Amino acid sequence: MRYSPEALTAFVETVAAGSFSAAARRLRKSQSTISTAIANLEADLGVTLFDRSARQPVLTEQGHQVFGYVQAILAASERLDELAISLAGETEPRLSFVLSDTLDPKVLENLLARFDSAFPHTEFECLIGEDEDVIDLLQKGRAQTGLIEARESYPVDIGFSRLPRQTHMAIYVAARHPLAQRRQITFDELHAWRELQLNTYLERPDNLCRGPVWSAPNYLMLLSMAVQGFGWCTLPCALVAEFAAPGSLVTLPVPGWPRALSIDLLWNKRTPPGVAGRWLRQYLLYESAQEEAPPEAGR
Repeated sequence: MRYSPEALTAFVETVAAGSFSAAARRLRKSQSTISTAIANLEADLGVTLFDRSARQPVLTEQGHQVFGYVQAILAASERLDELAISLAGETEPRLSFVLSDTLDPKVLENLLARFDSAFPHTEFECLIGEDEDVIDLLQKGRAQTGLIEARESYPVDIGFSRLPRQTHMAIYVAARHPLAQRRQITFDELHAWRELQLNTYLERPDNLCRGPVWSAPNYLMLLSMAVQGFGWCTLPCALVAEFAAPGSLVTLPVPGWPRALSIDLLWNKRTPPGVAGRWLRQYLLYESAQEEAPPEAGR
């Protein structure tokens, strides 16, 4: 390829994120690396892709024309990588999967049993992660696939599939907590009480707190803290049903809650899943839809 794949990715990500700095954060690179990559691409093409006179870079007319072609190139490259892996037909010796606590525990139990039957000689590693941590693990190559609470967009090197089955979230407190006696409470009123909040290992500058907060990197730990009466917390209903003792937690009557939450399955486009990874992806899509049995191994 005449043009650097890294430069093409930096260009598309900058358009999607709206700035060089935002693209750098999403690609886990320095801003100077992104700026240099795009400058080199402009030099190779002989055109100016961004008007840099404003506070944020704005696509030029030529940039708009180039953008569609670059998207097509990256999409074709991704399909070629997947085809190459499919044609090789080799099962990876190890599969690392980043699990979100939003996945129904019963779905996980069934998945593990079926995976063991289909790939008895593949080492399976299950990591626990949420939000930004999942994307970071995939981009670093530490894991091949992962689950995350659905969001509107992802870095250009991350592929995703939306699981048909949604999970349900509710707001809980311990049965002995003072809030448990309330017949109704607004979400704004909750901020006068300590919140048990999900917080990833990676810093999130937009994660502003409105009241006293304790945090943890996964929902299961937050559940344990809630049961001990340390505060109120948003938790997956299926997780509470599976791991909380009956009567230990109370659902708060907050308007608009419980809520349905969509889940996305992610993978790194630069290192597409092999036979076992594709099987896992298809299993979750089939099982979540509850329409038909998952595919046999290797298909």
